[in-house]
Amino acid sequence: MKLFDDTHPEAEAVYVRLLSQAPAWKKMEIVNQLYLTAVSMARAGIRRRHPNADEEEIRKRLARMFLGDELARKVYGPVPEGKK
Repeated sequence: MKLFDDTHPEAEAVYVRLLSQAPAWKKMEIVNQLYLTAVSMARAGIRRRHPNADEEEIRKRLARMFLGDELARKVYGPVPEGKK
């Protein structure tokens, strides 16, 4: 099974083997870094679409993106409408 379209099959096999041999703490570290990267990219996209948004609005829009409208509203209060 091929996981990545842009990766040579041999390199992918090495990557999968290394991941399978990694201890649980290392896998969690990788997942955490991926999450932080996703949040950083999402925040950058929000800033680009809403250049005048303050940090509170960015946080609410990010919550709306990750949690959906209903849960974000319950947790953070009114969330700005429009492009997420």
